[in-house]
Amino acid sequence: MRLNPITRKRLQRFRKMRRAWFSLCLLTFIYACSLIAELLCNSKPLLLYFQGKLYFPTAKFYAEKEFIPGGRETAPDYGKLCQNENFRQQARILWAPIKNDPLRSIQPAELEPYLRLNCRLEPKLKIAGLSINRELELTRALGLEHFAADESNWRGKKLDDYWHLPTSLLENIEARFQAKDELPRLELNLKGKGQIAGARLVLLPSKPGTQERRSLRLTLHEQQKSKHAGINWSFEIDKSLPRNQRREFQALPEELQKHILALVEEGFKSKEPSSETLPLNNAEFNLQISPEQVRFPFRPVPGHRLGLDDAGRDVFARILYGLRSSLSFGLILVFCAMTLGTVAGMIQGYLGGWVDVTGQRLTEIWSALPFLYVMILMGSIYGTGFGLLIFCYAIFNWIGISRYMRAEMLRLRSLPFVEAAKCLGLPGWKIACRHILPNSLVPLITFFPFSLVGAIASLAALDYLGFGLPPPTPSLGQLLQQAQSQRWAWWLTLYPSLALFTIMLLGVFIGEGLRNAFDPRRQSRLQ
Repeated sequence: MRLNPITRKRLQRFRKMRRAWFSLCLLTFIYACSLIAELLCNSKPLLLYFQGKLYFPTAKFYAEKEFIPGGRETAPDYGKLCQNENFRQQARILWAPIKNDPLRSIQPAELEPYLRLNCRLEPKLKIAGLSINRELELTRALGLEHFAADESNWRGKKLDDYWHLPTSLLENIEARFQAKDELPRLELNLKGKGQIAGARLVLLPSKPGTQERRSLRLTLHEQQKSKHAGINWSFEIDKSLPRNQRREFQALPEELQKHILALVEEGFKSKEPSSETLPLNNAEFNLQISPEQVRFPFRPVPGHRLGLDDAGRDVFARILYGLRSSLSFGLILVFCAMTLGTVAGMIQGYLGGWVDVTGQRLTEIWSALPFLYVMILMGSIYGTGFGLLIFCYAIFNWIGISRYMRAEMLRLRSLPFVEAAKCLGLPGWKIACRHILPNSLVPLITFFPFSLVGAIASLAALDYLGFGLPPPTPSLGQLLQQAQSQRWAWWLTLYPSLALFTIMLLGVFIGEGLRNAFDPRRQSRLQ
């Protein structure tokens, strides 16, 4: 096929646009990698040589009994199969570079070496429970000695003998005694008088009553002053230092460090949460130990650098296979939509008259149909699937393209080269297909990348809503749906969103470059 000199010049102009050309090369490379995903990312061997025979597990099903006498009829787990001493000695295996599969759920035992143990060190704060009457006199005092040194004779004394009471607190206490209004929980710090230690006062919410109260209960908490207050450490197996806040851990006495490490080692073995009181700087601290449990979704670990989803499947593998589904869906959909739109627009624009008017009215009626309702109805009858999605999208996506092609046909059919072809006696279909159509393909070429981006986004949206590809088909939208219900699993939000954003951004860059390269008014100035 020989290219028109004008088309060749446009393609050369496109190649000079580095951003668009690099985006096209990168998007092509990503799609090519997704097409051969089984060769790059697979938990099955690419090639297996066993007992003088060659096996291709990636391309063909083999039962477990083929490799183990008395095995099952189901497909074997080749990772576990390699643990068999007899099989390992006789087999020669060629694995994929990444030994993960988008449908294989990881066993919890495989993640146990990467579990962590969380420790929280916080002071044991002393608490006092007091009761006061309306004159602020103490009627009950439990634990007051923690705040007032050598204070055992508290009877007859008032609350303001120990602490400075702000005016707002006095007004709140008076309102609680009157019991007319509902008051929320109140917390504030009190400054001690003399040698009395400061405290944090807590008043619980109060509800209105039918009569005034005689006494009011309040709680005093010791204020945190230690630099070791509220420290969180995360330990890994066989590591002598935590992953975070190492300086705070190394600042502890050496004996205390060894004791904490011993408790951590015991926690890894027992896998049960525990707590212990430790002395530090003439004070008591509470050390809470909570071993991490294997639950899905699971964070990124070696071997699964992008984490695992809620079924224990590798996120990278699902993204790679999901990109193949998304890009293939977009390419097929855009090709079908553009083919239908080109044929419909060409017929309307070239014939004109009553054919054009009738086609326009039918197109307007068809475009008024609600796509999502049609999609739900078809899915409930025939079930969701790749082919059904292509069909439903294609019968709606051609409308916009047909309008552009109709306009191009109406413009080109009155030009001199069309009149010359008619004078030569060429049939109408040949004039439309061989002379007018090649000159009207510029809108198709420039709209192609943008239509592809729209198709990928539409598939991701349908998968997110649950009307897209059936599970367990790998899909970017399905990963984002998991991220909505598992918001703490940041990897389910970050990596699928980043992959979708990258693909759509590359498509936009390509479309922008094609539009500029094929634009006949390449240079324009504002006069």
